[in-house]
Amino acid sequence: MIDIKLIRENPELVKKNIKKKFQNEKLPLVDKVRKLDGEWRKLKYQEDSLRNERNKISKEINKIKKQKKDASALIKKAKTIPGKIDKLQVRRKKLKEEIKEIMYKIPNIMHKSVPAGKDESENVEIKKIGKPKKFSFPVRNHVELGEELGMLNFDTSAKVSGKGFYFLKGDLALLSMALINFARDYMIKQGFEYVEPPLMIRKEILNGVYSNAEIEQMAYKVENEDLYLVATSEHPLIGQFINTTIKKEKLPVKQTAYSMCFRKEIGSHGIDEKGIYRTHQFNKQEMVVICEPEDSYKWYNKMLKFSVDIFRKLGIPVRILECCSGDLADLKAKSCDIEAWSPRQKKYFEITSLTNMEEAQARRLNVKIEDRGRRYYAHTLNSTVIATSRAIVAIMENNQQKDGSIKIPKVLWKYMGGKKVIKKK
Repeated sequence: MIDIKLIRENPELVKKNIKKKFQNEKLPLVDKVRKLDGEWRKLKYQEDSLRNERNKISKEINKIKKQKKDASALIKKAKTIPGKIDKLQVRRKKLKEEIKEIMYKIPNIMHKSVPAGKDESENVEIKKIGKPKKFSFPVRNHVELGEELGMLNFDTSAKVSGKGFYFLKGDLALLSMALINFARDYMIKQGFEYVEPPLMIRKEILNGVYSNAEIEQMAYKVENEDLYLVATSEHPLIGQFINTTIKKEKLPVKQTAYSMCFRKEIGSHGIDEKGIYRTHQFNKQEMVVICEPEDSYKWYNKMLKFSVDIFRKLGIPVRILECCSGDLADLKAKSCDIEAWSPRQKKYFEITSLTNMEEAQARRLNVKIEDRGRRYYAHTLNSTVIATSRAIVAIMENNQQKDGSIKIPKVLWKYMGGKKVIKKK
């Protein structure tokens, strides 16, 4: 959510940002907010005037009483003022909520470096890391490999839970945990605090991190409870600081967490396809940073290096893709994806995502910094350290051997009890 002062003082900048995101249908929202804000400020002025009048009358009443004169007329007038103030407050509160709902729909101001583009097809490749392997045999996908190994089961999961779920067994299940343990240890070495977060959050927190449309599309609600299953541990990690003011000397806040993640993914391509790339439930290690505004892009670059380094250590060829304006979610100021090479598809696919929200998320959750009496909104960043299901797809396809076995990346050997290859039993 942007600062309403920006709409008051520079509405054309806000409209220009909306146009760059190809969301012209939202342009009227800027003028609507300006109009409602004008009405809100007018009511606030009337309230303040009435309070000043009440104070003046109170002083006058005291003066008259000291003179032992009749103040009944002024007392009668003073008694009418609180009711008038109450009526104005009710109208002003209603306007404030209406303005807030509209402000949630107006996209965050993007960083000036974000390339213009209508959708993900116009995202910009920044860099490739690692060279794709050449295979002397027909390359199989992860479903074929996993089923042949007897370690991936979709038929049973469909009976138990429906589409979008899977049973991961044996060494592949151990590989999933090895990836989490490796990612956790890596982030701790980078100075991040490890946190085990709750797997359910309240609507108030969800409103701070998602739009209403995203909540409807992604979030699983617990029936008859003000609780939702987490779509990523980023949400409870950032949510723990709601309505909090952090001392400047306590920054940056650097946290990493593992959690199961749950997403409805309504209308999302992939759920109806067999595989573990896009599912309703998956495991993920996340990292978040809360920092000073002037430090946020330093942290953006650091977090990107961490993510790239993890896949370099895993030996997976990847590329960095800068998200264009049309592919940038409304809360994001700047974002990029890291994509892994798929030898089966002969193309890259998304495995992690890095985002700088600047102050938009902190503004929605009311997370501030205090520096010598001055208070201002923090900047928040988040990035996937590793989503195990997607990492497993990349490892299986890139490390497969002719006999269907899978080479385990060297950095994971110690987490796999020294095992170097996953073979069919």
